[in-house]
Amino acid sequence: MSVFNGDRFLALAIESVLAQDFGDFEFLILDDGSTDGSTDIVRRYAQADSRIRPILRENRGLVASLNEMIEAARAPIIARMDADDICRPDRFGKQIGFLADNPDYGVVGSWSEDIGENGEKLVRSGADHPETHEDLIAAIEVGGQLICHPAAMYRREVVRSVGGYHAAFRHCEDLDLWLRLSSVTWLGNIPERLLRYRRYPGQVSSRHATEQQIGTAVAQAAWRERKAGRYDPTADLDRLPPIDELDALFGRPGISRQVREQVALGLLYSASAMRDEGFELLMTHLRDGGRRDGMWRTVARLVRFGEPARALRLAATLTTSSPA
Repeated sequence: MSVFNGDRFLALAIESVLAQDFGDFEFLILDDGSTDGSTDIVRRYAQADSRIRPILRENRGLVASLNEMIEAARAPIIARMDADDICRPDRFGKQIGFLADNPDYGVVGSWSEDIGENGEKLVRSGADHPETHEDLIAAIEVGGQLICHPAAMYRREVVRSVGGYHAAFRHCEDLDLWLRLSSVTWLGNIPERLLRYRRYPGQVSSRHATEQQIGTAVAQAAWRERKAGRYDPTADLDRLPPIDELDALFGRPGISRQVREQVALGLLYSASAMRDEGFELLMTHLRDGGRRDGMWRTVARLVRFGEPARALRLAATLTTSSPA
């Protein structure tokens, strides 16, 4: 578990791990330079339970923290957990049992239950995560969801064999890892809701929606390169280049436009993205003659988001430009 200014939900998350019916584990909690009360909470629980190994240091970011804990871990199996979610008591036992019974699988997640910031149950929409490796590969092909990161359990050496998490894919480091692992091991999910996944406006996926969508699109483009037997130019990057430079990075035309379109169409329902650089990315996509599916509905959505000026700009662009 990596923690950065997560004191609001941290105690509940820690207690849900300590309450597992499979109790033979070490609990690595890395405080990534928090400035709120997180450090004190970690220290308090570490003093009360010897299974907790705290790592307290300056801020280096989530990817660096996860890779540091993978190297520090003494067990051959690692369970991921976030500081704002809640494990069901039988989560570890069921996942350990699955990996013991299925040696071909290097990663297993589970279905999850969505909860709000006060723990209230939220209505789920969309399909659950794929169960078998074959289902997961099919989901990759269509850009579907794969494994809920804080519900994942994986074999340490398998993850180390592909270089762990890659720094360039900040905010979607898990997707990039699953895509790389899919060619060296099997991945799947237990069809039970072993994690309560908290959704609220302040979480990372809400605050960094545009960057997350760009990283997702590039990770998928890199997966297609590897699948075609070509070199993956993202492997050694510390940071992804701007979208306009992706054709040069991949060494062929069309990647930049493909990524921009995927991101633009994927951000239409995100209030945070339509209030930040995601909107300008959408406008560039339209000026370049990109797909216009659902754009007039996006005009109305921008008004609901409290962005009337941007709604007018989008409407004017749709009125004065014609599709390619």
